[in-house]
Amino acid sequence: MSTKYVNMAGTQWQTQESEELALLTEEFHNLIVWNDDVNTFDWVIESLIDICAHSPEQAEQCALLIHHKGKYGVKKGSFDILRPQAEALINRGIQATIDY
Repeated sequence: MSTKYVNMAGTQWQTQESEELALLTEEFHNLIVWNDDVNTFDWVIESLIDICAHSPEQAEQCALLIHHKGKYGVKKGSFDILRPQAEALINRGIQATIDY
């Protein structure tokens, strides 16, 4: 479904399709990892490398931010991409959520 605009001369302009707009807005989800007193830095770093395809340096920076801030958005993307990653982190005992 699209929206049409008509100028004074009667020419019609068409906006982007709502499906295209949904795809653009869908990319703004964040995979959040929460700090806890159970998991070690090494385990969180290893998990971010394995599951989120982070470099070792990126995973280490994320782990430090998680520790000091209490949570951190470790990855952005569509819900369909982030959901299996969140589930994989949870299966490893790491608290993870997806924000909208």
